[in-house]
This record gives sequence, C-alpha cells and structure tokens, in this order.
Amino acid sequence: MTDVTPADSWTTHAASTAWAASGPADDAGVRVEVHDVTAPEGDRFDYPVVHLPRVAVALVVRNGESGEEVLMLRTYRYPVNRYGWELPGGGVDDGEEAWMAAAREAAEETGWRPRGHRRPLIEFEPLPGGVSTTVHVHLWRDAEPTGEPLDRHEPGRARWVPVSDVVRLAGAGELLGAGTLVGLLQYVAESTTSRQ
Repeated sequence: MTDVTPADSWTTHAASTAWAASGPADDAGVRVEVHDVTAPEGDRFDYPVVHLPRVAVALVVRNGESGEEVLMLRTYRYPVNRYGWELPGGGVDDGEEAWMAAAREAAEETGWRPRGHRRPLIEFEPLPGGVSTTVHVHLWRDAEPTGEPLDRHEPGRARWVPVSDVVRLAGAGELLGAGTLVGLLQYVAESTTSRQ
C-alpha cells in the first residue's frame, strides 16, 4: 500500500556521495549523499541523506523472582557522552538475517544467548527525515548463559532489569538509542493490551 500521491512527489535530479566509510560489504558502511532535489512545492535544493547499515536488536525477557525481567546493558556511549541502559544489538552483516544478528549481538555483548521461540517485535526507520536505516527488534522469552561477553568494544555490564521499571527509565531519559526505547515501549504496550 502506498499513500504517496503525485502532489507529494519529489524529483531527484542528481545524487553524489559526499563521504563514505567502508563496512563489511559495499552497502554496510556509512555513506553521506547529497541529493539535488525539487520538493513538491517546487523548491529546488541540496538534500543530505545519511545511509547507515541495518540494525538488529534483541529484546530478551524472562520470568524472574519479582516478575518479568529484560536483559539490558548499562553502558557508556561516547557520541552522547553519557551512561544509560540499552538492549543488546548492532549491525546486520551482509547475508545475515536480522534475527540472527540480534541473537549474535546479545551473546557477544552480554554473555547470554537468546533461545527458544522468537518473533519479530517491531521494525522501524528511526530518523526518516535524513537518515536511511532500518532497525529490527526481535523478541525472545529465554536465554542461556554463555560465559563472559566477547565484544571488548562493548564495555557495558549485562543486567536483568524488571520490565516494570521500563516506563520509569524511559521517562528519566535512562534508555539510550531508538531501538531500545521503541522496542521496550512496544513490548510494554503489547503486554498491557494483552492483559486487558
């Protein structure tokens, strides 16, 4: 289904790569393009578009002593110079399914491997006004310990956090990243709806 009408149409006259950093595959790196466009209103201008690799996020929930718990990382993020809570996740490798990337990232970053039934929870574009990337969040209801985390560039500490704390953490600005925020709030919304 498309909701774009001819009046909404943009015209692209040219596109050029202004900057690129290679990744594991040609389309897996970061790329900044400048598009020469005409907007529906008739204005012509340069429109920067940032292309990022697809991202996969693991939302792993288990039953704990005080109710449902979610596997999270307490970590520091250099670009925003702050600590916060994140779901494990990262880039999807060339040829890899998003759910496989989410499971791999969870094991590498937390030392817990998701297992059992999984399902896609939500897929979204976090910044569609200027960034092209898709975030895939997958849900598991169990995990097994695998030992110490393997990713030395992810210095966070894995913790099982009560799901009942999610809305408070979101309101306090403690959840870092769109995949974490959108994924957790989608899970809480679905859980609330299913109890009604």
